Amino acid sequence: MTATKRNLLILVLGAVLAAVAFQRADSFWGLVVSCLVALWALIGMLPIMDGAWRVRVGFAVCAFALANVALWPTFHGLSGGKIPCPAYVKDRITFGIVKGLDLQGGMRLVYTVEVDEAIRDKRDHFADDMRQELAVGYGIHTGEGLLKQDELKKLDEKVHISTPESGLLRVVFKDAADVSKIDERFQKKFNQELGQSKGKAPGEVVFKIRTDVETAIRERAVTQAKETVNRRVDELGLREASVTVRDEDIIVEVPGKDKESFDNIKEIIRKTARLEFKMVDDEADFFGKVKDTDLPEGEGISIYQENAPAGAGKTVQSHFARMVKRDNEEMKDTRERFKRWAKTLSVPDDHVVGFEEIIDWDPDLGKTTEIGWRTFYLYSRAEVTGDYITDAMVAQDTQSGTGGFYVALTFSPAGSDRFEEVTGANVQRRFAIILDDVINSAPVIKTKIGGGRASITLGGGDPEKQLKDAKKLEMVLRSGALPAPITPSNESLIGPTLGEDSIRKGTTGALFGGLLVLVFMVLYYRKAGVVADMAVLMNLFLQMAILASFSGTLTLPGIAGLALTIGMAVDANVLINERIREELRAGRSVRAAVEAGYDKAFSSIMDGHVTVFISGLILAQYGSGPVKGFAVTLIIGIVASIYTGVFCTRIVFDWWARGAKVKSLSVGAEFGGNQREAAS
Repeated sequence: MTATKRNLLILVLGAVLAAVAFQRADSFWGLVVSCLVALWALIGMLPIMDGAWRVRVGFAVCAFALANVALWPTFHGLSGGKIPCPAYVKDRITFGIVKGLDLQGGMRLVYTVEVDEAIRDKRDHFADDMRQELAVGYGIHTGEGLLKQDELKKLDEKVHISTPESGLLRVVFKDAADVSKIDERFQKKFNQELGQSKGKAPGEVVFKIRTDVETAIRERAVTQAKETVNRRVDELGLREASVTVRDEDIIVEVPGKDKESFDNIKEIIRKTARLEFKMVDDEADFFGKVKDTDLPEGEGISIYQENAPAGAGKTVQSHFARMVKRDNEEMKDTRERFKRWAKTLSVPDDHVVGFEEIIDWDPDLGKTTEIGWRTFYLYSRAEVTGDYITDAMVAQDTQSGTGGFYVALTFSPAGSDRFEEVTGANVQRRFAIILDDVINSAPVIKTKIGGGRASITLGGGDPEKQLKDAKKLEMVLRSGALPAPITPSNESLIGPTLGEDSIRKGTTGALFGGLLVLVFMVLYYRKAGVVADMAVLMNLFLQMAILASFSGTLTLPGIAGLALTIGMAVDANVLINERIREELRAGRSVRAAVEAGYDKAFSSIMDGHVTVFISGLILAQYGSGPVKGFAVTLIIGIVASIYTGVFCTRIVFDWWARGAKVKSLSVGAEFGGNQREAAS
């Protein structure tokens, strides 16, 4: 098959693909690729030069055309709509370059990760594992499955494990001789991560999390927190937002100026989304032992009695505390007052006090009344956690007739087995569902629950508010819980006026700097300088197209990086032109000078670009914010510079030398300004 027939076949195939793409409006990129294939085939049919040259021309033209298509919506947006863009294209190109925080203003949030909470969580896991091991050592537990509540009570009669401070566990045996239970098997399991020492009292052993383990926990908590915040930002569709880490701080930068949107972002980012399922200890009747003298006056705290399930066919009288919300007081402030009072009570280490909202919903008036909070006395151990959740989805209650919304949870296989085991061992007991330290509900376990599914209700109230809250909860649960709470430590708003000023000055500086370089190249290298300028402009287009394809954010340092890479892109052309001039001085023909010039300049070009590329990688790895933005732009510019400076310009020089067969090359003045000409 001749080259002409082959190219004709490619052209026909491209036309067929284009026609198919036109028939399917959703196949936008199929249409683009088909058109590029047809263009490439058309260029391949041109009766000029050889096939290899035409292939390179086709590739360069298609790359430039693809860059323009990718940048079309971006140019439309950055120009304020002055550059028209069809809705068909805008709807199908979902990426693009957006203005960064310093260009359009916005919000910068700094959150501090409470890494000590992550250490306390790890300490509590160690305490649970120790109870399991000791229960096996005493013969209370078989070692299979979870410890049941009655087994925990039997174990507590022999040994008590307390957690007096972060990273510290104190094991106290009622019989000092039982210290031998901490045998070689026990130590082998825990001593790699825990340091062991004797306590002050007989039968007391103290364990402390090792320093290197604490450091690893801290670093992991910060890394996981950043990844979780990143996922939440992605779920919100904030492609222009950036999330970076500095020590134990997470910095979130969100361009824009919508205050309501900012408030919503802050609420979702800060939400820890720690989901826990804990058993309610109704039989202990902890609040029934609270005396009236323990209730502070004027705080609105009262003790109430209720009938509570305590196992199959068993009911006990249990008590709970209740605090009424004051007028003009937020519910969260009421809970903080309630928590401060609860801390004055002598709660054992293996129990905690949980709090649930009391809300009254009047369907006739469509009004929700916040009454206050009530308590539940819980075992501190979480039987199931949100780590076992694989999916969360908003659903509507169609059975009860209320039309309310809830979030349906799906557990992993391991979580499903654990949930089934826990519910099977605690039938006719209350199971508290806790989200971010607030009890969502405390339903009674009617029967063993299998299938790996559970649900979180949003309480009684306005259905619209339920749906809104359910969607937020679904999003944070799907993106994962934070490994530790995060506390806002700084918040700053940058006005759009600063952004406009930055755009004007930065753009002006970049344009003047780039223009000076382009003018110099034309004056010094004449026609070769024009080729270099075309390569630089193509380089700029490719850089912006690559940034757009990754939904890059254009910042002021990014503009500076683009201006810098214009100068760097010219550097490759300077080396090539100077090498060609040297070869022409030596008396070589135009074709030989072009080939030798590119061959000899290539190593120098690569050396210079690779060193800058390595510097850019280091800045991108260890820099943050503006420094990282500058580094990314620099790296992309280096890659585009090699492509345009070596590959694209060679196409033009090859055409001059072999296609047009010029007798001289316009590569600039020599010494006193005379045009260098050499016979081909």
